[in-house]
Amino acid sequence: MSLVAQVRVNPTGVSVNAMNATTVFLTFGGVGISLRPAEAFWCGELMSAAPDRGSRCAPGTIYGQLPARYDLSRSSGVSGFTDIMSIPPSVARRAYQDARRGAVSTFFYVRRFENVAGGPSEFVAVTCRLTGGGAHTPFAFTDVRVHFEGSDEVTFVRAGEVLPPFKAEILYNGTGRLVGRWEVILPGEEGPTDEDLLTEASLPQELRTDQRRYSQVQRFNVFVPPGGTVTLPGPDPARLPTTAEGTYLVLLRVEATDDREGDSDLAAAGAGTDLVHSGAVAGFPLPVLRYVVLGDGSVRGADGATPMALLAPRDGAVARHNGEVRLVWSPSHDAAFYRVEIETASGATALGALLPRSVTHYELPSLVWQRPNASTLRWRVAALGGSGELLQRTAWHRIMREPATDAPAPSPAAPAPRRP
Repeated sequence: MSLVAQVRVNPTGVSVNAMNATTVFLTFGGVGISLRPAEAFWCGELMSAAPDRGSRCAPGTIYGQLPARYDLSRSSGVSGFTDIMSIPPSVARRAYQDARRGAVSTFFYVRRFENVAGGPSEFVAVTCRLTGGGAHTPFAFTDVRVHFEGSDEVTFVRAGEVLPPFKAEILYNGTGRLVGRWEVILPGEEGPTDEDLLTEASLPQELRTDQRRYSQVQRFNVFVPPGGTVTLPGPDPARLPTTAEGTYLVLLRVEATDDREGDSDLAAAGAGTDLVHSGAVAGFPLPVLRYVVLGDGSVRGADGATPMALLAPRDGAVARHNGEVRLVWSPSHDAAFYRVEIETASGATALGALLPRSVTHYELPSLVWQRPNASTLRWRVAALGGSGELLQRTAWHRIMREPATDAPAPSPAAPAPRRP
């Protein structure tokens, strides 16, 4: 029989979407100075972790490992530790398939805490109950897209012009109130960090007030019913500044709200006395909307050439979901064509495309990631004249592919799982 783990977690059990992603805010307590958070797995069955403490995943029942991309865990308070449990759809589907074959309709999230002083490790499990993702599932975002209506992710306007309307399309689980604000970052202001782009509920309670704030455009407070998708209209475009030339960023800032299905009781976890609200938690930074003001309306630089720039995705971005990425760049006044150049990290050509001057974006196909050494790609755009002569060329930007989660890595604390 295993020794009882001294590290506690709250909530100890949650309802999750059986057919889609789920995100839950967890608080661990009793994490002393000798314990260090290690890997986390999802599995269908538990077994004794002896000679370690608690219960670990049984070999042959592991569904997947928490990807490093979604690991937003961090220390909180004196002996606390917060964890954003982002369950990929692939894990939920495997648990659902097992349930259809007669297994119980629950599975487990197991986080291991390594004892750096040489003592036994501690395994702490959270029970995940399969549901339809409705009202009894924690209110959490699974995907967010912010864009201008009828145009690209980046819009160009002359000074003084009004921008087109824009909106946020949000996929979510559960139900609750969507509360927050739209903010704008002016040219020359320091940009946001990934932590600034997280929803407030994705951070430990003591870090939520540390997020950098920018000029507020408008607040919102709407109820989102069970259903999984909501469209949040942006503020009146006339309220967005377009007086100064430069690139502006529009931020969707979402505040934490009361959600009894996902609230974390610090007292129950032994990490404090408060109840931490985690409504509208998300396991990823929210996207940024960009628009460019072109001063007097001329897109020609002082030397007669248009200053081209790569606009989206930003350098070092990670391709999520199916691997498809939209590449966006600023236009060049003199270009007759654009040549998109894509290479692997080793410098080998992965893909190329020739586009007319009227097109300033390119949909990167997911098949490009299947080339050798294509886990990281770099891309740039060249402006060509009517005879094919090179006019301009941007700098390189990098894109990385998110690691696959369908094939779980073996746990260092257990033998490798059997293949189904």
